[in-house]
Amino acid sequence: MRWKLPWFFKHGKSQDLWLDTELVVVDLELTGLDAAEHEVVSVAWVMIKRGKIVLAESRYMLNRSVQHLSQSPVFHGIDETQLEQGHDIEVIMSELAKALEGRVLVCHNILLDWSFIKKAFLEMGIVTRPTQMLDTLKIEKSRLLRQHQAVIQDQLRLPVCRARYGLPNYQNHNALSDALATAELLLAQVNHFDSEKHIKLSALL
Repeated sequence: MRWKLPWFFKHGKSQDLWLDTELVVVDLELTGLDAAEHEVVSVAWVMIKRGKIVLAESRYMLNRSVQHLSQSPVFHGIDETQLEQGHDIEVIMSELAKALEGRVLVCHNILLDWSFIKKAFLEMGIVTRPTQMLDTLKIEKSRLLRQHQAVIQDQLRLPVCRARYGLPNYQNHNALSDALATAELLLAQVNHFDSEKHIKLSALL
């Protein structure tokens, strides 16, 4: 299922300067790619304030409510024993909602992550208002197209996007390392637009 972006995401504070904006960079580990059938295994987020990553405010939470891991541990390496040490999905989504309130949500392939987040919010009656949504995948695709480069799907994978900016590939992948990797990619993309970081948020949408 594809979720349309609400009005407030499209018409929020897009004229704010990048440096004046607080962002929450989110990554999910999933049992599959369909929000109607699959589940969230873990959630992590990293804060960006004044153009800098604030690791002290990052979170990584495992969902002990997962019903069917299926073959997904092959990809994310999380097993049932680890999940037992986690939190209920209601607690995770409540904490995420608090982090998102009044801030900009950032993901790499935001339509996928948002489909799971929004489904969980709707089921739990959670109401939150991020001011905008940014997709580092979309930003990179737009940049490549402006350079008249042919874009194939593999070129938009997070490690490949990072490599174009000289960023290293993290060897141990989980939701937190991928959230951090996405945050670093966004900073590199912003620096590409404007090294002084006087860029407006609207230039990234």
